[in-house]
Amino acid sequence: MTIMTARIASIILGGCLAASVVSGPVFAVGNDSSTTPTCKKGEIYDQKTKKCVKQQSANVSDENRADYAYSLAKAGRYEEALAVLDTVKDQNTAEVLNYRGYATRKLGRTDEGISYYLQSVKMDPQYAKVREYLGEAYVIKGQLDLAKDQLK
Repeated sequence: MTIMTARIASIILGGCLAASVVSGPVFAVGNDSSTTPTCKKGEIYDQKTKKCVKQQSANVSDENRADYAYSLAKAGRYEEALAVLDTVKDQNTAEVLNYRGYATRKLGRTDEGISYYLQSVKMDPQYAKVREYLGEAYVIKGQLDLAKDQLK
């Protein structure tokens, strides 16, 4: 991506994000909190007990697993995030697909990430977080028109 393209993308992305904030509330499902503690590799944070437990624990809900995987991804632990997502029973939720897309994109597999984002959008077209990340992926690819469409 050239410097000029990067600047234009940054301006478009910033403008679209600002417009989305000003235009009113958007409801995104999933926990976007960065306060979820991260545990040692092979463990998962159980939101009920507020403790780290073995990743294979049957008592941890899919939602808890997905939220924890997202926390790992936000902490830069992308491979671990994908491993936790692999333990989620219902792989076909907008959140799981979005978080899988996020982790794969951050690993440099942008096209694969986009494919997960598109599946997530199909499951929940109103899910704001996936639209944001899909827009970011399109910016990475230099597809600014597609990015702008996602960030409306």
